[in-house]
Amino acid sequence: MASFKFGPGRQFAESMTASDPLAEYRNRFYIPRNSDGGDCVYLCGHSLGLQPKSARQYIEQELDDWARLGVEGHFHARNPWMPYHELLAAPTARLVDARPDEVVVMNSLTVNLHLMLVSFYRPTAKRHKIVIESTAFPSDQYAVQSQIRYHGFDPANSLVEIRPRAGEMTVLTEDIETLIDREGESIALIMLGGVNYYSGQFFDCARITKAGHRKGCVVGFDMAHAAGNLPLELHGWNVDFAVWCSYKYLNGGPGCIAGCFVHERHARTFDLPRFAGWWGHDKRSRFRMEPNIQPMIGAEGWQLSNPSILSIAVLRASMDIFDAVGMDRLRAKSEILTGYLEFLLNQTPSEDFSIITPRDPLQRGAQLSLRIKKNGRAICDRLAQQGILCDWREPDIMRVAPVPLYNTFLDVYTFAEKFLSASGS
Repeated sequence: MASFKFGPGRQFAESMTASDPLAEYRNRFYIPRNSDGGDCVYLCGHSLGLQPKSARQYIEQELDDWARLGVEGHFHARNPWMPYHELLAAPTARLVDARPDEVVVMNSLTVNLHLMLVSFYRPTAKRHKIVIESTAFPSDQYAVQSQIRYHGFDPANSLVEIRPRAGEMTVLTEDIETLIDREGESIALIMLGGVNYYSGQFFDCARITKAGHRKGCVVGFDMAHAAGNLPLELHGWNVDFAVWCSYKYLNGGPGCIAGCFVHERHARTFDLPRFAGWWGHDKRSRFRMEPNIQPMIGAEGWQLSNPSILSIAVLRASMDIFDAVGMDRLRAKSEILTGYLEFLLNQTPSEDFSIITPRDPLQRGAQLSLRIKKNGRAICDRLAQQGILCDWREPDIMRVAPVPLYNTFLDVYTFAEKFLSASGS
């Protein structure tokens, strides 16, 4: 992308939109409408992805089978409900570059995080610290703090927050490595967001994992803002576990069922503490209703209850689209689309706002976070009234996500034009 030449005018945006090889995929989603009846400029895919048009068909199939078969749908539906979640094992594995038995769709993101912490955060008097970024999503903060307290430790002593250097907004990988080398003997778990929700920084997961393992630490990631956004290599990076939601870039709908990865080296470590439920019991003997659990091999062994079929149905609709287009092509467009947004914002230098997301495309996905010095919330609200939907985070950050599946270069141009006008730039 470094050699890509952007143009400043609307004609360039129209030309790029017309020649976009992925343009057809926009037609597979419902685009919210503005007050004039036209398409909104929807730049909130990092918060809630858009609805695939095929989702209704997938849900109606299950509703029809429920009406027709009742309980027999578990075994005789067109897609039997008992193994229904298995339909997403291979597509999910392809999405995050894992093996099918290393991934499972289940629960919600923070529930999955707690289940992973139960197994992988095993503090001792000597090794009890958890490393997390200072601007981690609040739910992650709450989860790790509560786990620390549950084990009888104090977050004031056991929670280590990685912060950027003075005057900077993102964290250098070498600073993370230095911290791990310095305090590794006391660190039980490193648990970072793959992409920090606030700054949009994509962490070097491979280097961080290697540094953590070198010091005997468990390493996990919250991939909520990374799954479906960037090509991941969860198996190859050798991370111990990862969790993510499916309603952002994965377009699974509000509150959609979440995902979980457990590396295959833990597939048969049945002596790891875990909170158990019957859906994690070996499926070959599950209905014998035995009192003692025999966990399944792999990530499925961490399941608790049978999942919501209707929720998985919507996710299937979206994952079929991801399989059709592929993450490599999505990433190629994403780099250009986000780079184009950066180019347009930099065309009019201003002291009224700054981009806090890394300029290096390798350290970001489909997001730029803008720090606005004054009236930022009012600007965000004004844009929304004009049919341009972004995301505001207190105290002064507007998050803008040009999603390659359904956003166009004209969307980006329209946003930049309206934003610069609204901010007085």
